[in-house]
This record gives sequence, structure tokens and C-alpha cells, in this order.
Amino acid sequence: MSGYLLVKATHVVFVIALMAGLLMAPRLRIYQLSARPGEPLFETMREASRRLRLIILNPALIFVWILGIAMIWMGGWTLLSQTWFQIKLVLVLVLSGIHGFIISVGKKVDAGGAGVSEKRLRMMNELPFVLMIGVVFLAILKPGF
Repeated sequence: MSGYLLVKATHVVFVIALMAGLLMAPRLRIYQLSARPGEPLFETMREASRRLRLIILNPALIFVWILGIAMIWMGGWTLLSQTWFQIKLVLVLVLSGIHGFIISVGKKVDAGGAGVSEKRLRMMNELPFVLMIGVVFLAILKPGF
């Protein structure tokens, strides 16, 4: 097995972990908003969200980027000149931004939820999936724009 394929397979594993976390985090915060600070549900969801962030979300995002950059480097940087890859990279940057946004919204929810709507969290629950569809289709089909 080539080193490139090993890096690529590991990259995909961490992409799956990242996507699972991005889809799960807003849902946990929706449950948390349904309770008040100090109530058992609120505190349970706060702790579950903290663990999700520390154990899955943050490490997965870091490894996705490290392994993605490693694949570009191992591939001789030629991917950067391909339009499909440039679009994919923009979508990945947006997903990374959503990660940061979800973390910041979570801090507001932990502080009592002022200014955080359930509707916004529901949208944040769906957007990563839609962007992931674009990333997967671009990565697999590699359309020649």
C-alpha cells in the first residue's frame, strides 16, 4: 500500500468524524436550550457538547487539515491548479468556519442561551450536510470545469 493511499484513507476517516460532530453538535445545543441553566438536562447537554468538541470535533478538524495538506504535498501540489479542487477547498474552508461558529454559539448557550434561537441551530444542523454533498461530489467526480 502506498503512503499516499494510507494518508488519504486516514483523511477520509477524520472527515467522517468531523461531519458526525458537526451534525451532532447543534442537536445537543437544541436539547440544552430546552432546559434552564442548572437543570440536569442543561448540564448533561453542556457536558456532552464539551466532550464532543474536545474528543471528536477539534481533533478531527485538525487531522483533516494536516492530512489534506499532506496529500497536496505528496501529490506534488498539482491539485491546487485544478478548478474542482479550488471549489472543494472553499467548501472545506466554509465547513471549518461553521465549526468555529458552532463552537461560539455553544458558548452562548452555555451562558444561558441569550440571543441563540432554536431555528438558527436547526439550520446549523443541516448546512454542514449540504456542503459535504458538494465536497464529496467534487472529490469523487473531479469535474473538469
